[in-house]
Amino acid sequence: MDFNMKKLASDAGIFFTRAVQFTEEKFGQAEKTELDANFENLLARADSTKNWTERILRQTEVLLQPNPSARVEEFLYEKLDRKVPSRVTNGELLAQYMAEAASELGPTTPYGQTLIQVSEAEKRLGAAERDFIHAASISFLTPLRNFLEGDWKTISKERRLLQNRRLDLDACKARLKKAKAAEAKATCEGDTVPDFQETRPRNYILSASASATLDDTSHPPPRAEWKERHPEGWKTPCFFLLPLTPSVTQARGCLSLPEDRKLWNDEVDKAEQELRVAQTEFDRQAEVTRLLLEGISSTHVNHLRCLHEFVKSQTTYYAQCYRHMLDLQKQLGSSQGAIFPGTFVGTTEPAAPPLSSSSPTNTVATMPVVPSVASMAPPGEAALCLEEVAPPASGTRKARVLYDYEAADSSELALLADELITVYSLPGMDPDWLIGERGNKKGKVPVTYLELLS
Repeated sequence: MDFNMKKLASDAGIFFTRAVQFTEEKFGQAEKTELDANFENLLARADSTKNWTERILRQTEVLLQPNPSARVEEFLYEKLDRKVPSRVTNGELLAQYMAEAASELGPTTPYGQTLIQVSEAEKRLGAAERDFIHAASISFLTPLRNFLEGDWKTISKERRLLQNRRLDLDACKARLKKAKAAEAKATCEGDTVPDFQETRPRNYILSASASATLDDTSHPPPRAEWKERHPEGWKTPCFFLLPLTPSVTQARGCLSLPEDRKLWNDEVDKAEQELRVAQTEFDRQAEVTRLLLEGISSTHVNHLRCLHEFVKSQTTYYAQCYRHMLDLQKQLGSSQGAIFPGTFVGTTEPAAPPLSSSSPTNTVATMPVVPSVASMAPPGEAALCLEEVAPPASGTRKARVLYDYEAADSSELALLADELITVYSLPGMDPDWLIGERGNKKGKVPVTYLELLS
């Protein structure tokens, strides 16, 4: 494997420098460019959206698939880009067990026949559950995953890039500040040679021979000793200037003051140029990140639409379950009337509420249609005529209406929530219905909308 050592060393140096800068900012020892309040609000809003989307996604997966091992298996199949195998639902598995039990215990016995009827209903419930899981996965889970794996990764990448641009900008600001401070110090001290260690290394020093010569001339020996050491007389020393990087030392007065000021001016100009470039890159990256963060509003709109689709599919699923169980209850009640005493006149417990009770219109639109007495009557049997029906001498009871109900035809009685009516049953009547009276009005009413009072 081919490694680029220069790039690796450069990346390591940048990482170390930024780590030091982060630490200094944490302790308040370095300057930090603050973002505006609107930008900070966008960042907080994006983080909240990401966190709650993850939680809702995980809990929805638990709702659709309570088995943890099955969820792990599906996750692995998705990561391997393989099709998830079809899995039998709990309702379908229960239906299979009941059917096998009926075949072994005797399908002609009352218990075996009931097992077969319940297994058929459970099978339909399992199929409805499979359809609900499929619809919810497509319309709700997939958009949430696409946001977390697509849009959010892009936002995170641009935010990290913006953070790096901010660190570069702060470093340029600090470098310019030090250069200006050192320039001002050199100007005030006059002939004092400036120290370039606080800025970018860009200075010159003397060679070793020139430095030794300066040492000799700075502390001249006595005249007799000097003549003895230099019989040939005085010679002008030759100074050689060498560039120094990265460490810098003082030049011991070998440079003139105008030259020092010129070097400092060049250093300040270069720092200002780098600051302008860093500021431009930071502003450009901040604008890109801002546009992505403002797109979170569109994400909310998309998730809102998906949430409506999820509620719609869940409503359809529960309506199918209610209809299947109501049909099963009728089958079992017709074959053995004492199995479900909660649907007859003698009970005082309210039945399960309908799917919608906000208004009569919504109730009719979403409630499964309950067959009327005439439609459930055996062939050849005349329909019930309400005008000829007289209340029995005994057996009438008071009932409180639980939900609004709009009559489907003239044989039914419209109900309003919380009103009190008189109800009674007739021989041969469907146990899911009663005859209700309110004043001079009479009609069939569903038992599931009533609470029979003692």
